[in-house]
Amino acid sequence: MPEAKSRKRKRGKKTGSKPQIQQQKEIKSNDNTKAKHGGQSNELAAASKRPKPSSSSSFLDKMKARLAGGHFRMLNETLYTCTGGEAFNYFKEDPSLFNMYHAGYQEQMSHWPEQPVNVIIKWLKDHNRSFVVADFGCGDARLAKSVQNKVFSFDLISKDPSVIACDMSKTPLDSSAVDVAVFCLSLMGTDYPSYLKEAHRVLKPGDWLLIAEVKSRFDPITGGADPNKFVKAISELGFTSVLKDFSNKMFILFHFQKKEKRESSKSKAIEWPELKPCLYKRR
Repeated sequence: MPEAKSRKRKRGKKTGSKPQIQQQKEIKSNDNTKAKHGGQSNELAAASKRPKPSSSSSFLDKMKARLAGGHFRMLNETLYTCTGGEAFNYFKEDPSLFNMYHAGYQEQMSHWPEQPVNVIIKWLKDHNRSFVVADFGCGDARLAKSVQNKVFSFDLISKDPSVIACDMSKTPLDSSAVDVAVFCLSLMGTDYPSYLKEAHRVLKPGDWLLIAEVKSRFDPITGGADPNKFVKAISELGFTSVLKDFSNKMFILFHFQKKEKRESSKSKAIEWPELKPCLYKRR
């Protein structure tokens, strides 16, 4: 009887144990699971070690943006409150200021739903491609790069081979040399009438003067100029008013044609309205 019990115990141990191959598979499976979880843990550990943007660097970026915005507003105010000749010399002494100004200008324009230069580009494309154009205050010469017309691009500093640096009241063009004169947000100096006189000189009789300006500069309620007085002054300079478009929220458009013959110079001096500076608010 004791022998029978012993056999039963042996059988129990045998039936309760797992085959060696199955045990090896389970061990291998457990090892793979551990390796998998271990890999995930390593990835999480590595991710936690990756450098995160520090609050100090974020603060510095914000401060740099504010400083850049402050420099733009200062330069913008300077350009609106000095003569064209003074602005030309100002940027000539330190051309880097021109880059700073235009970077700020582009940032401001990015908030406008429509760009006035695009409206002028469309006008040129809808008209004669043989028109020769003078772009007064061309900036990055976007107009010249967007049309097939011959374009003379003028600004205070030349950062592009196609741009001629000059005081816009004294361009190197011959008299009656162009078909279209463009001022796109560029009547900035206190002596802006001298720019328009130069445009009259270089335009052929019967041809076009296109002006786009910030709308608030022509709002008498907020201290802007009376647009009718502005049109009257340009008409007395020797132009005929063709279009005055207030439909855009941000800017106003004026189209004029140069008269075939200017009225007698004995007439009284032109009364030019003062155009208030366009000062951008701090964002």
